[in-house]
Amino acid sequence: MTDNSAPVVLLTDRAWPDDTIEREVLEDAGLRIVAGPAEPAPAATIEALAAEHQPSAILTCWAPVSATAIEKAGGLQIVARMGVGLDNIAVPAATERGVLVTNVPDYCVEEVSDHAVGLALAWTRGLVAADREVRNGRWNPAGVRLRRLSALTCGVVGFGRIGRATVAKLTALGARVAISDPHPPADTGGASVLALDELLRSCDIVILHAPLTERTRHLIGERELALMPADALLINVSRGGLVDTGALVASLRARHLGGAGLDVLEEEPSVPTELLTHPAVVITPHIAFSSDASVADLRRSAAEEVVRVLRGEPPRHPCNRPATLSRGASS
Repeated sequence: MTDNSAPVVLLTDRAWPDDTIEREVLEDAGLRIVAGPAEPAPAATIEALAAEHQPSAILTCWAPVSATAIEKAGGLQIVARMGVGLDNIAVPAATERGVLVTNVPDYCVEEVSDHAVGLALAWTRGLVAADREVRNGRWNPAGVRLRRLSALTCGVVGFGRIGRATVAKLTALGARVAISDPHPPADTGGASVLALDELLRSCDIVILHAPLTERTRHLIGERELALMPADALLINVSRGGLVDTGALVASLRARHLGGAGLDVLEEEPSVPTELLTHPAVVITPHIAFSSDASVADLRRSAAEEVVRVLRGEPPRHPCNRPATLSRGASS
């Protein structure tokens, strides 16, 4: 039990059934956890919770942590993302007010890269389409069109931790691999480095591992899809906003793009009917990050970042560099 005078941690939402791991880490450190609704609430709800409870820390999964929420929590010291991307957090506002923002960048490297490769294999081997056919009473092995992965060129957009793992796994399967990244390292694991347009023109499979920012929103739109070879596959296991959904639907409708493997969508959980009914589209419900091991690691690591910062220790994975301490940290 923690007393009512203990610093408050606001848990905005969660993508798992309970908050036992987070609560154990935080309460063992003498902190008091206040949990919002499990499902991501609108920004106004989070702002009201921040104003009411005056948290020293906000632990968030998908719910929006707006500039207003950060301002209303006057003693806020840290916003810790239970995940990798920061597009649901007003990072500039946090930085301006001296609030640290952290994430957990390394918890799901194997899972997301496995998912990306799995979607590629499902397409090349026709696994999902064949299963649907058999379940609908059709046994037609002569009617399938299958591909050899090692005869294809795969392009990976974004060469961070997950991109590197995906490249290594595709290379091990014999595929030719190219990457596109604004800041490619000297060692790319044997993958060639191409500008994005060149990668799109030359790759049979394009896998997105880029973060969602204002610059990368609709990174793949009508023009970019038109650059891809006819019958190519687009895989997105990063953020839905990287792809212009309307342009994707139009390309599939025109039978230019050969298929899509999507773990993320622009308007989750809403799925356009044309994607649901397209035989060469595979959709999973934003689960590429997930396994029993990765989710446990994520929850514990994010909560431990909160404990470190509230104890006055530096975080392991800072995502901003506040110029000054927040009012709560300096009092």
